[in-house]
Amino acid sequence: MSIHDPFAEGLARGWKAHNASLLTEDLTLEADIAIVGSGAGGATSAEILSAAGYKVLLIEEGGLFTSTDFKMQESDAYPTLYQESAARATKDGAVMILQGRAVGGTTLVNWTSSFRTPDPTLQHWASEHAVTGHSQEELAPWFARMEQRLGIARWGLPPNGNNDILRKGCEQLGLHWAVIPRNVRGCWNLGYCGLGCPTNAKQSMLVTCIPALLEQGGELLYLARAQRLLLEGDRVAGIECLAMDERCVAPTGRRVTVRARHYILAGGGINTPAILLRSNAPDPHQRAGKRTYLHPTTSAWAQFEQTVNPFYGAPQSIYSDHFLWPDDSATGSMGYKLEVPPLQPGFTASLLGDFGKAHAALMEQLPHSNMMIALLRDGFHPDSAEGTVQLRGDGSPVLDYQLTDYTWEAVRRTHLNMVELQFAAGARAAAPVHNDAQLVTSLEAARRMIDGLDQRRYKTRLGSAHVMGGCAMGEDPRQAVTDSLGRHHQLENLSIHDGSLFPTSVGANPQLSIYALTAKLSSLLAERLAG
Repeated sequence: MSIHDPFAEGLARGWKAHNASLLTEDLTLEADIAIVGSGAGGATSAEILSAAGYKVLLIEEGGLFTSTDFKMQESDAYPTLYQESAARATKDGAVMILQGRAVGGTTLVNWTSSFRTPDPTLQHWASEHAVTGHSQEELAPWFARMEQRLGIARWGLPPNGNNDILRKGCEQLGLHWAVIPRNVRGCWNLGYCGLGCPTNAKQSMLVTCIPALLEQGGELLYLARAQRLLLEGDRVAGIECLAMDERCVAPTGRRVTVRARHYILAGGGINTPAILLRSNAPDPHQRAGKRTYLHPTTSAWAQFEQTVNPFYGAPQSIYSDHFLWPDDSATGSMGYKLEVPPLQPGFTASLLGDFGKAHAALMEQLPHSNMMIALLRDGFHPDSAEGTVQLRGDGSPVLDYQLTDYTWEAVRRTHLNMVELQFAAGARAAAPVHNDAQLVTSLEAARRMIDGLDQRRYKTRLGSAHVMGGCAMGEDPRQAVTDSLGRHHQLENLSIHDGSLFPTSVGANPQLSIYALTAKLSSLLAERLAG
């Protein structure tokens, strides 16, 4: 069955899209508003500002891939759709970081889970980080607007086997569980969301806000790395972009200079602060790149008698917040959200590690296996790790994220809780994903093993698909890069509209938080520019 490709059809109708890898000479582009980054924040802002009558140019470092290109093959998707071919990691290599890098950003490859920002998080930002105007009540209409725009609703089909194990475990132990809202329309329930949606059911920026921008006369520039801001006093005078080759690996030598009235950075929690650092942007209190947070994510693996097939069906449809706020306080023990990941074979093999016959035996059990993950809510407690974005010698960014004893205590609790849930759901064997862990057949044996594990980097396998902070918002310039409306404290025509604004991690999958916040910020920006 052939599926039409609306993006390709739009390009054929004359949408303005510039492939920088094809340039034979330098180029200058002009717009009212230039936006760096085509993910949740950048594309949402682009649609709203374009609809308000402004000429908008959307700039993306990655390539342009549409539904015709998505073949549900890991070997194709990871090198083309992810930062650093899905091998991005913290500076010490202890935490794997999954981020998108293509037109549509991470919205192209995320697993569709869409949560409103938890109220305790918003309260903490207000009380501890001088963030104003973003209470639960003040953001509610913006959440509702973006939920309607992107088809966000509780998943209506039964959970796949992988998610149902989380549900069963929670029910057996009397713990909270609920159905995850997903940003899909007409979903085929394939389960390969992380490799690009071949049916255009996922309401990513590729099929929603970016087409709307281009229909309204906006322009797209891709395979163009925003290298630095061109500064004149307290204003941005332009952006210097490097044209990248078709692999998005090396600059071609051509440059694109972008001139605009207003500039928005929306490259995410690592790339946005990196642009400010490469530009030597004014930063009197050294805040750019500071307070960059992940949801450090732990995992536990279990085997069942029944067939689970964890690679088919909606990747995430059940969650539990039972452990998210364990002390009814944001600054008490570190809480965590429980979900499951989709287990495509390549992703699973890299996460499980091991080698030889032992690894082959694990992978042979994949159809009968479940994995749970715990998303650690970092950044609220004074003893939390504080990530810092730094520049390598070639100007590329890297996140230095040094985990603390406070983090490791929570890691141990996640391992205990997840294995207990798996046995409660009927697992025949389970173990945390840790170099020294072995599958055991009882909860008592699991507890003894976990209590004895050395919880430290490289032993415990950690990942994260959520990068937040790095350009924190707040009304105090000594603590924040922007004010609560995303306006840079020192540069008058520069805004930031992405997850780098968050002063801590969110405590939930962040895409809807970014959509709602940036919809509000870009709508207010449109009004200010009109004035």
